[in-house]
Amino acid sequence: MSTRRGVSRRGFMAQTAVAGAAALIGSPRPAGAKEKTMADAGLRAKLLECLGGAWPQPCDLKPVVRETMQKDGYRIESLTYEAEPGDAIPAMLLVPDGVDAAHPAPAVAVWHQHNGEWHLGKSEPAGLAGNPMHHTGAALAKEGYVALCPDALCFEERQSPHLKSGNFERFEFLRYVVAGKCMAWKNILDMRRAVDYLCSRPEVQKERIGCYGHSMGSTHVWLVGPWEPRLKCLVGNCCLPTYAAIHRTHLLHCFPNFIPGWFAHGDTPDIAGLIAPRALHLNFGETDGGSPIQEVREGVKTIAAAYKAAGAEDKFSHYIEEGSGHVLSEAMWQKTRAWFHRHLRS
Repeated sequence: MSTRRGVSRRGFMAQTAVAGAAALIGSPRPAGAKEKTMADAGLRAKLLECLGGAWPQPCDLKPVVRETMQKDGYRIESLTYEAEPGDAIPAMLLVPDGVDAAHPAPAVAVWHQHNGEWHLGKSEPAGLAGNPMHHTGAALAKEGYVALCPDALCFEERQSPHLKSGNFERFEFLRYVVAGKCMAWKNILDMRRAVDYLCSRPEVQKERIGCYGHSMGSTHVWLVGPWEPRLKCLVGNCCLPTYAAIHRTHLLHCFPNFIPGWFAHGDTPDIAGLIAPRALHLNFGETDGGSPIQEVREGVKTIAAAYKAAGAEDKFSHYIEEGSGHVLSEAMWQKTRAWFHRHLRS
């Protein structure tokens, strides 16, 4: 997957193999989902420990609307809110025409992709830049959802004036690691604050909030899911790289996937299984090299077992598209739309 600057994401990650190696160390994953499900609370506690411990108490959001742009069928508010004191997150809020405090609507937080395009973040799903395939926030707004598209750390307006592109991402990953945390810990904190912001908006039906993400955004979906019960419906598109697959194929991936010490207790599907019993749908491309399909097929079995144990078999589904790679196909998008309609509107 190449970037507009001619640098492949995998090429960038090859330069950071040493930095990420520590996060891959661990013993083979535990056998069987049943035992892990029975010890759900213990597994969650281990995950929190590996991530870096409890998150701080929420600070004042201090929201600031910087600009409002009227589009066809919705408006975009360019805004910021604070994740931590002094850490303002730039975001785009898309509000459909006719939606207001008297007529609130369901909302979807949209986590953007990586793709080695650090200059892009929120603007792509908001429909203002990037690949039209991933203008998903704009598409959801046209269907009547309030959509929030924030910048992830190291992307678009959250880049560094001192370190460029992937160098800043590498720096931030290592900065959190030496502090006993990891990039995923910070990403989860930021996403929980995004939900706080949605809940603060009078246009949003607070009991009907979901999230969607493609690629790194999909990783963000199953990372935040276990920790954010206000997310009633979650959809991830094309990203479930297991540590088993990473080791088997010598795969280099983006930093949020690497949680130090977690492989001693489980793998990435075990994290997704902790979202049960809330609604989760995952799309995959059969030939997507970033999520080797052999381990994906085993991984969805692990997740399904967790949902079955939670008495929520009907709340998990997945779709593997034959012959497709790392894309958001029309069929994948239709399944995404249907999942949100079923769980946020019905």
